[in-house]
Amino acid sequence: MIHESEYKKRRDILAKKFLNNSVGVVFSAPHTTRSHDTHHPYRQDSNFYYLTGFKEDNACLLFLKTKDEVKTVLFVQKKDELLELWTGERLGKKEAKKKFLVDKVYIIDNFEKKFKELIKEKKNLYFDINSKNIDIKKILKFVEDFKIKEDITKLIQKMRLIKSPAEIEMIKESIAITAKAHHRAMRFEKKDKYEYELQAEIEHEFRRNAAYSDAYTSIVACGNSANTLHYIQNDKPLVDGELILIDAGCEHNYYASDITRTVPVNAKFTQPQKELYNLVLDTQLKIIDMIKPNVKRTKLQEEAQMLLTKGMIELGILKGEYKKLIKEKKHKKYYPHGIGHWIGIDVHDPAPYRDTKNREIPLQEGMVLTIEPGIYIDKEDKSVPKKYRGTGIRIEDDILVTKEGCENLSSSIAKTVEEIEALAAI
Repeated sequence: MIHESEYKKRRDILAKKFLNNSVGVVFSAPHTTRSHDTHHPYRQDSNFYYLTGFKEDNACLLFLKTKDEVKTVLFVQKKDELLELWTGERLGKKEAKKKFLVDKVYIIDNFEKKFKELIKEKKNLYFDINSKNIDIKKILKFVEDFKIKEDITKLIQKMRLIKSPAEIEMIKESIAITAKAHHRAMRFEKKDKYEYELQAEIEHEFRRNAAYSDAYTSIVACGNSANTLHYIQNDKPLVDGELILIDAGCEHNYYASDITRTVPVNAKFTQPQKELYNLVLDTQLKIIDMIKPNVKRTKLQEEAQMLLTKGMIELGILKGEYKKLIKEKKHKKYYPHGIGHWIGIDVHDPAPYRDTKNREIPLQEGMVLTIEPGIYIDKEDKSVPKKYRGTGIRIEDDILVTKEGCENLSSSIAKTVEEIEALAAI
């Protein structure tokens, strides 16, 4: 778990980025209604959680910065026996003051009055510019004469680029659960089953290992369904002789994993499937081997495109001169997406890819990103040899950038043809 002192350290770092005589505001996520009298399971706003570790709604974090000091104030929901009878116990003001390393704790019911008092002599506001929170609209009326109004989320998201040792351990825990789920899926007898049955096996493993939930809607795509990149219907039969693309990861203690494996329905890859699969796998391994500090993601993307294009020419999927195909971006028909993305509290961590001068941010020690090359060939694509049609393959791992290279955090998950077939035979 992450210690309270680390959350305080994050708040201290963020406050240093504010101008003097400023107020910073971060609200918790609201509950969302599912069906009239019920709610979706509550999930805290990622930036609010990053700064506090607090999992309750109806809360707000304030920063109050002068020339001489920074004060932090936390607003929480009051203890209410009747409300807690229905929705569960609340921490309350007294316990929140004991738990969190903030200067003051107030009840959220008094927010407007306290806010007006606390912002006297302040001239600058840092807040979530894109927030739809009703309270944001209220406070903007109180600060109409402020000189500067800046987006606090950009400052927080930049901080989230580099993971602390504690965060890396949390990601590893999430991946460990996801590894069990993928291995369960590989062993699962798939004959005469449906995609949703395989999805249930995966998500059962998440929950039985105390994961909060899936980190995103699981993709279990058999055959041509894998050529829809964000396929989530998961309602088709698992057809003998076809491959299943499984993109599934859990969220555990607010940290995500994002893993993709592609496995055969009948536990054996055909020769054409092996050819495509090994092309994607060889590409992924070479890209991972390139990762180290100061390398740029665009370099990884370009290399992946080159490797996949050369391989597709050899297999007769693409025809023509290599450099011309790359220049005309013909590969994008079969590999339309990026090589990967940041991952952390969010499965697509919203940390920036470019700095304020629009320069690409190179990889640095402590960053965690996915590496996920793929090939997608539609069943109706008659320009491709028939043996490859209707096949979608993606292989994805979560990679930590280290001081001199990288660590594949999900290397324990079976990935080679031989490993997958061996697990399926158990």
